[in-house]
Amino acid sequence: MKIPIAIEPGDDATAFGVVVPDLPGCFSAGDTLDDACANAVEAIELWLETALENQELVPLPTSASLAQHQRDPELAGWLWGFVDIDFSKLDEKGDPVSIKLPRQVLRAVDLCAEQQGETRNGFLIRAALNQLQHEMAAPNPA
Repeated sequence: MKIPIAIEPGDDATAFGVVVPDLPGCFSAGDTLDDACANAVEAIELWLETALENQELVPLPTSASLAQHQRDPELAGWLWGFVDIDFSKLDEKGDPVSIKLPRQVLRAVDLCAEQQGETRNGFLIRAALNQLQHEMAAPNPA
């Protein structure tokens, strides 16, 4: 899954700072832009592992949230980029499940996962998290 990051420009005397606006409190830095992005991946993975261990719902980035973050005056003048995170690698203790999918659906899942540069497992995890986020954001009928 691609996660947006805000990058505070650095120079020879100042490190590049990185903030992950969709993950509160997740930040990193690096002496070079490449280091900053690599360190951001590590920070995101640690943030997500902690959230999963605490059984917290992980907020997923959306295009609407990216546009909103880009309008944040505290991030004015910052660069924007994306880092790729494979959710399937985050929880080594994951519980195996067995599901039966129609072949046509499975082929569509595999094709879409490949186009996104994801594994089947990573794609299905992201799809499930997206749906859960949508369901939890929807008003609860009384």
